[in-house]
Amino acid sequence: MSQESDAVREAIEGELRLMDPGVRGSRSLARQLLDPEFTEVGASGRRWTYDEMLAAMPEMDGAAESGPRYEPSEFTGVLLAPGLVHLTYETTLDGRRARRSSLWRKRGTATTWQMYYHQATPLPSESV
Repeated sequence: MSQESDAVREAIEGELRLMDPGVRGSRSLARQLLDPEFTEVGASGRRWTYDEMLAAMPEMDGAAESGPRYEPSEFTGVLLAPGLVHLTYETTLDGRRARRSSLWRKRGTATTWQMYYHQATPLPSESV
């Protein structure tokens, strides 16, 4: 595999881990995947900081083992620069669809990629 495909694959693996209820419900596991400078613009339009997201994630949709889970599809990714990957994909959660974009970065001697930025845009149910 090329360096680009390895980086994209690792970022997608991180993205999928963040959708896992076991990770969403654990601040310590989520902390490993979120960059300390993380920000998000959620599907609601709300801006989230690193601390706000870590505090709220265990109560958010997709965090309960017995509840609805994210169903991701159509992942694409590109290595924008060394240590910076851009992902786009769609999710369905409990019938609600969203287009998503995230930036993952790996700094210095870090061994794992961390989500630096995320944005979700809701899709109308009739949208393709």
